[in-house]
Amino acid sequence: MALINKIREKSGIAVAVIAVALMLFVVGGDFLSGNSAGGGLFGSDANKVGTINGIDVDYQQFVKLVDAQRQQLELSTGRSATDADLRNIREQVWEQLIQDNAFQPEYEELGIDVSAEELREMIQGTKNLHPYIRQQFTDPNTGQFNQAQHREFINAAANKTLPAEQQYIWDNFKSSLLQIRKSEKYQNLVAASEYITNAEAKKEYKATTDKVSAEYLYVPFYSVNDTLAAVSESDINSYYSNHEDEFTPFDSRSFDYVVYQVVPSPEDSTALQLEINQLARGLGGAENAEAFASANSDVRNPYSWNSGELSDEVKALLSETIVGGTFGPVKDGQNYTIYKYQGTETDSLYTMRASHILIRPETQDDAGKAEARTKAQDLLNQIKNGADFATMARINGTDGTAQQGGDLGYFSNNGQMVKPFEDALFAFRGEGLMPNLVETDFGFHIIRVTEAKSNLKYKLAAITKVLQPSEATLNIAYQEAEDLRASVGSVEELKEKADADPNLTLLTAQRVNPGASSFNTIQDGREVVLWAFGEDVETGDVADRVFVINDSYIVAGLTGATDAEDPKASDFKTAIETKVRNQKKADIIMGQLANANGSDFEAMAKAYGAGALVETVEDITFQTGMLNSAGIDGVAIGKAFGLAVNKVSAPFKGQNGVFVMKKTNESIAPEVADYSQYKESIRQRRGLYSGAQLADQAVREAAEITDRRAKMF
Repeated sequence: MALINKIREKSGIAVAVIAVALMLFVVGGDFLSGNSAGGGLFGSDANKVGTINGIDVDYQQFVKLVDAQRQQLELSTGRSATDADLRNIREQVWEQLIQDNAFQPEYEELGIDVSAEELREMIQGTKNLHPYIRQQFTDPNTGQFNQAQHREFINAAANKTLPAEQQYIWDNFKSSLLQIRKSEKYQNLVAASEYITNAEAKKEYKATTDKVSAEYLYVPFYSVNDTLAAVSESDINSYYSNHEDEFTPFDSRSFDYVVYQVVPSPEDSTALQLEINQLARGLGGAENAEAFASANSDVRNPYSWNSGELSDEVKALLSETIVGGTFGPVKDGQNYTIYKYQGTETDSLYTMRASHILIRPETQDDAGKAEARTKAQDLLNQIKNGADFATMARINGTDGTAQQGGDLGYFSNNGQMVKPFEDALFAFRGEGLMPNLVETDFGFHIIRVTEAKSNLKYKLAAITKVLQPSEATLNIAYQEAEDLRASVGSVEELKEKADADPNLTLLTAQRVNPGASSFNTIQDGREVVLWAFGEDVETGDVADRVFVINDSYIVAGLTGATDAEDPKASDFKTAIETKVRNQKKADIIMGQLANANGSDFEAMAKAYGAGALVETVEDITFQTGMLNSAGIDGVAIGKAFGLAVNKVSAPFKGQNGVFVMKKTNESIAPEVADYSQYKESIRQRRGLYSGAQLADQAVREAAEITDRRAKMF
């Protein structure tokens, strides 16, 4: 997906969907059809996926577009589309509809188009070959453009001799490339129109060079107990009614749920043991043990194993087994494996295990390297004299292996390690501490071989069976979940049942968004989310079915809902509570400061009592200013810059508490004739295509896009 990310970085226009087509057009892949909605997809209000620029997107038409892309994906990849694939395809189709119905009118109004000659040059030209085309025919190993392969493909496409699916992809890709070029022209046009004024540059100059020093009294909000600033429902409603424009409405659902996590029963374990015993007898007598194991294993296992692929337990059992013997089962989590030993063979590669202590130079000059070498040699000498290697690694190691006592695990002489390190290790015989340091580009290594190199591989036919809940166990758990669901008629009853049963735990999912596919620790929970957003589901309802998610059964009840089209104060309760509570605390603090001596901060702090702080700051700028305990408080910093020198402010409410501010000094930067460097500073901070990004946002906002997909899929 690196190409998509590059496109997103380059452009404020969302063309990721087109990039997908580009990436895969040679080998076949997931791409957007040119058969988009064109002028729009019309349908009834009750059957709308959404609205784009006044054009309704009908559910059935949207599904047809998605299904066409699904079929193309499956044709190109030879596999069925996954849920993740379908989510991506829906996103791509939706984005293409936005491009067609919101952006295309903008392109037409601006006269942005691509001629046939320009498209031809983009696809097969020598001077202006599009970089996305060039990338597809560039050898990743050499970085060289394969002109012959490019020419061969273009000729085959022109002569219609490509396989049908590739020809179809190519034809659609050319249409997509038109959209890419239009988007590029649009973003370049907007970027070229960006201009940073002298006034903006002067403001940047002043914000980074003007400095002030100040003394202030600071009483943080947290110093006042919350019980003294209680917030009522009427406070919340009143604040919201007067500040609705501060909040962005959103869709969400909250629900309580009980999870029945199904685990294998004792009977399932017994049944698996019987099956393994039977398979062990079959494996022991099988003429072709490898084929027998492959046909009966739940997990695909290799037949030839090197030492690093075998656990310590398997190695111990193997050392006691003769050729032709079976052993096991060996447990690894829920996996139980039996083995038949069929001898050994030699490998072209050696495998070994080692630990190291890496000492990195502080600097890369000769002095830095010499210091690192001296330290490493001293550690090596200590280990030779009896110091524990693992302890020394934990104390002195400078890479990610330090906390594991320097353990590198198993590795082979196949280039996994840097060459000087690998050469030194595989030249060493046996096990133990290597007598000399090994130097690499990373630094100096102290190395201990913990398992000697070997090119011996073990031929083991292995059958792995996974302990899973049986159908009977699943049915019992499902019935328990169904009994609970059927016995409750509301969320309150679900809570009461969970409280009364120590075996049940009631969990809560808060403010789940419409597009979520998971919540809390539940993955693949899309079905629950779709139910919660159902048109007929109301707060307090319990789902009319048990949700089956992998080996879990879920009973859920809706506890809350927010609606972007019908916002309420309660939707923003937490945020409003904080704002109102802080205002009440500010009123309390300023009331206590009202009669204090306004010029003696220490006296004011003493008169106020616990919580009041007197602090100073020196030479802070407006852009990077920070107040000691209060941190970054824009209101207080702004007040410091706005005061006259030695002027004391009245108590005022900042972002984090109440302040009384006195500017003690200021350093005003002189006027300069050239603000070029500050224009460049603004340009770099905004980014090259900030204007295109803003234009993209403006077009989308003007299109008044309503997206209901998350409530339907």
